[in-house]
Amino acid sequence: MHEVLPLFPLHTVLVPGAALGMRVFEPRYLDLVRECGRTGGGFGVCLIAEGEEAGAPAVPEACGTEARIEDFDTGPDGLLQLRLRGHRRFRVHRTRVRDNGLVEAEVDWCAPDPVAELQPQHALLGEVLRRILEQFEADLAIPERRFDEAAWVGWRLAELLPLTLEQRQRLLEQDDPDQRLDAMLDLIL
Repeated sequence: MHEVLPLFPLHTVLVPGAALGMRVFEPRYLDLVRECGRTGGGFGVCLIAEGEEAGAPAVPEACGTEARIEDFDTGPDGLLQLRLRGHRRFRVHRTRVRDNGLVEAEVDWCAPDPVAELQPQHALLGEVLRRILEQFEADLAIPERRFDEAAWVGWRLAELLPLTLEQRQRLLEQDDPDQRLDAMLDLIL
């Protein structure tokens, strides 16, 4: 049986462990935030396949990431500002649009990434990540560093490298951490 998850389609790709800030102003998304506050649950962030972030409900890509609210505030413009963190990946089985315009999906959760050591052929990627983090340490809220773990290195690079949305989405869809790192090597070499 599929789990039902409300979606927030965006022109961005959220990967597991990544932080994302966003402003919320549409009533359907304010309802979503209230619902998450009541239930303690998260919601899905998916790249928009067709449509726009505001207005008519957008068509989401078939793979996304569960977002959890870490913090919230009101911005100088009076709008709700959220700080989110990516958690589990999911695949969309089917979507429907609620009466308020909010898209919800029946999803299957992807298996968690295995805890596997960074392979020698991916050592360069670990070093690239280490250097990025040294340069931007003060600006990045990355709680735990695991440079020897393939999945962690891959997700952090997918979050931080200047990739196109389509490239980042293809990495999100990849289930195997080593294949994800192979794809990343192809992108940067």
